Amino acid sequence: MTLKNKVALVLGSIKGIGKAVGLDLAGSGARVVYTHYDWPEALPELAKDAAAAGPEHLIVKADLREQDQVKALMSRTIDRFGRLDILVNNIERGGMPVVHGAYVQEQWDLEMATTLRAKQWAFSAALPHLKRSGDGVVINISSIAALVGRSGPASLLFNEGYAAANRGIAILTETWARLGAPQVRVNEIMLGIFDTRHAQDTRGWDLLDDDGKQAVIDHTLVGRTGRPDDVARAVSFLINDAPYMTGSVLRLDGGYVLASERIDPMPKGVV
Repeated sequence: MTLKNKVALVLGSIKGIGKAVGLDLAGSGARVVYTHYDWPEALPELAKDAAAAGPEHLIVKADLREQDQVKALMSRTIDRFGRLDILVNNIERGGMPVVHGAYVQEQWDLEMATTLRAKQWAFSAALPHLKRSGDGVVINISSIAALVGRSGPASLLFNEGYAAANRGIAILTETWARLGAPQVRVNEIMLGIFDTRHAQDTRGWDLLDDDGKQAVIDHTLVGRTGRPDDVARAVSFLINDAPYMTGSVLRLDGGYVLASERIDPMPKGVV
């Protein structure tokens, strides 16, 4: 796989899944623009890893909830590289600053602004450049919270506000696929319980007791939580190996959504 001369903008890439996706694209030859806003302590490591993965890169600080900052981000991308081919819309708050509790009013507003509004601003600013690419790709990152809400073992990880915002992403995916066609394909990756996102290396996971953590894993058919490299591979598939796919949702959850239904042995047939 090669993405030589392609330019990818990976939002929310200071660490975790966004960073893994950006580094993977860089390793495949893309020139990558990484964005950050929170977790300034992780910036030095991102700078070091991004430089090692691909010298032609850009790291930009931007509050993606603000339309003017999104436009400035797009201008810097085009000024530096002259084009945009890939947008990975990896933006969400997922309970910050509230974990395992009802959202306060400010948190509800922050969730909607980050998970939905910021994605809209980013897509709107990117679309003209993606169309000029002629083979543009948009990938929205969402959560299975949109399907399961506060049910099952994940009920302590997902909040109603988070679930509602993620369900809205599907509407954006379908609408943008129509707006982008035929030059731009738009798809969505719906994530389950991942390390750095609901599982290991998160505050919410650390608040679960051992039984609660095991219940989440037991509810996942493949018997483990997801890893950032699982997402990077899925992103690569949508970019390189799915030219006829647009407006679709790829559920990447290890079978979590399915595991709530038990299958009994087939009974003997009756003649």
